[in-house]
Amino acid sequence: MDLKLRPKEECMFDAVSLGEVMLRFDPGEGRIRTAREFKVWEGGGEYNVIRGLRKCFGMKTAVITAFADNEVGHLVEDFIMQGGVDTSLINWKKTDGIGRECRNGLNFVERGYGIRGALSCSDRANTAISQATAEDFDFDYIFGTLGVRWLHTGGIYAALSEKSADTVIKAIKTAKKYGTIVSYDLNYRASMWSAIGGQKKAQEVNKEIAKYVDVMIGNEEDFTACLGFEIEGNDANLKELNLDGYKKMIDNASKVYPNFKVVATTLRTVKTATVNDWSALCWAEGEIHKAKDYKDLEILDRVGGGDSFASGLIYGLMTTADAAKAVEYGTAHGALAMTTPGDTSMANVSEVESIMNGAGARVKR
Repeated sequence: MDLKLRPKEECMFDAVSLGEVMLRFDPGEGRIRTAREFKVWEGGGEYNVIRGLRKCFGMKTAVITAFADNEVGHLVEDFIMQGGVDTSLINWKKTDGIGRECRNGLNFVERGYGIRGALSCSDRANTAISQATAEDFDFDYIFGTLGVRWLHTGGIYAALSEKSADTVIKAIKTAKKYGTIVSYDLNYRASMWSAIGGQKKAQEVNKEIAKYVDVMIGNEEDFTACLGFEIEGNDANLKELNLDGYKKMIDNASKVYPNFKVVATTLRTVKTATVNDWSALCWAEGEIHKAKDYKDLEILDRVGGGDSFASGLIYGLMTTADAAKAVEYGTAHGALAMTTPGDTSMANVSEVESIMNGAGARVKR
């Protein structure tokens, strides 16, 4: 499979992401409502992918985002620096002392345990990146002068505001002009779209974005809610996987959007908050490839598992041009990411490849 990636030597960055990066507050084993202390991490649906590509897979990456120019913004920047992601493309916005002009997003997340599911409570209205416009970023300079091989963005950022949706469309159109591959994770969140027009608006925006996407990522709900494609005969809880239904849905989508080179989706059966079955599918060149099943996967923190799947998939596509191998990279990386706390991966590529090759969990000495 030839994605027609730009040559590495003519690009400053292997990959960049466009989206919001929030400060996550984690109460550990406790509840948000009763916490007396939190650990803090950085995280965001689009950023998590690019950090995984840098920290786990060793690629040169950068984040396109905006922060309020205050101590919280610089704290998140410091986390990004620790992850090795380039921060030179961040737009810093002036703010007053109490966040009336703009602020930085906060995300309180408890991991869940057993019968108690994970819970997220975000505080992200009026953030710097939701107010940012395409004019705040010189996309011709980023994709043309500097050079980028791959752009990743997604439906969480697109749903932040009307401005965000417009900025996504401008970014991907410019990226395509310079030959950059574009991946997009639909990541439908009904609560976010409700403020700017609901599912009707989500479909309007995502159907326009889809015209420019090379690698489309999303689960069954995402494809239905955002693009209007349904999988016939599939069990809602994925207890019975209808591969033919998935293939028919993706084949139909590829006829509407012939620009799709790859379509990928994670498969998750939630048994408890801490035990899931986990796998994924990847469609390319008319063929569908299923990753191996991770049955009864024990989970410490599920947040960011899908993003880590995306970064492994992208790495596999960029380095092997083999969709069957790429979906295995994504699934193994997502599985490993959910064994550690925080939104982002703590794995390295050798661990991912060991899991792909059937390594067990025996102690390493």
